[in-house]
Amino acid sequence: MTDPSRPEDRDASPSGGKAAALRRLHVAGDPLVLPNAWDAASARMAEAAGLPAVATSSAATAAVLGYDDGEAAPVEEVLAAAGRIVRAVSLPVTVDFERGYGLAPAELVERFAATGAVGLNLEDSNPPDGNMVDVAEQTDFLAAVRDAAVSLNVDLVINARTDAFLRRSGPPEAQLAATLDRGARYLAAGADCVYPIGVGDPDVIRVLAEGIPGPVNVAYGLGKLSLAELAALGVARVSFGPALQRHLYTTFGSALFSAVASGENPFTP
Repeated sequence: MTDPSRPEDRDASPSGGKAAALRRLHVAGDPLVLPNAWDAASARMAEAAGLPAVATSSAATAAVLGYDDGEAAPVEEVLAAAGRIVRAVSLPVTVDFERGYGLAPAELVERFAATGAVGLNLEDSNPPDGNMVDVAEQTDFLAAVRDAAVSLNVDLVINARTDAFLRRSGPPEAQLAATLDRGARYLAAGADCVYPIGVGDPDVIRVLAEGIPGPVNVAYGLGKLSLAELAALGVARVSFGPALQRHLYTTFGSALFSAVASGENPFTP
């Protein structure tokens, strides 16, 4: 009988394949680097660059779909976008799925698995208001998602995002304590990785990497810490979130389109 708390048992599930490959890429000190994509074209760019997996950003994906972040995009459109990305590349794809768009765990797993993606982020603050979800409620939710996946013979790499730092939930020491507690509980519930978004202090990152009993995901943070520095701190996964898409689209808006609007040649440096 498989034990969803054991990654090696999840790898042995019938849908293991790409999920197992994605899971094995999470190595403390040699992190999986994910410059998050937002559509099929950007996913293909990631693959062409030689990256081993593709991740999405909910904010970047929502923007190109014409919506705000925070589960404002209809779940049908988010799932369709994920499916297009999966079809466009041969790599494992992991999707930022916010807090699950209100889907019950069994429906979430069934509909998500139909896209072909093998990993997903699930966060522990409510997208509409930013309030933290009670730790017991979120732990139960993650456990139910894992149980549903096991029941459906679907292997999912669950990246449990925890938002105490992002939401400034209490003083810094309380944010750290809550993140360590939530991280341990989420891993015990069946998560594969913990993502304490909003943390940038190297000393805090080291404490989290050493204190959370599993892989830790950290945001690149616009390069304030290099990839080498993050690796040395024990990080197992590095995300860029919507930063690349925002940087690229800012360039479009401030240079290319404004040049066209003013009658200039947008192709002239």
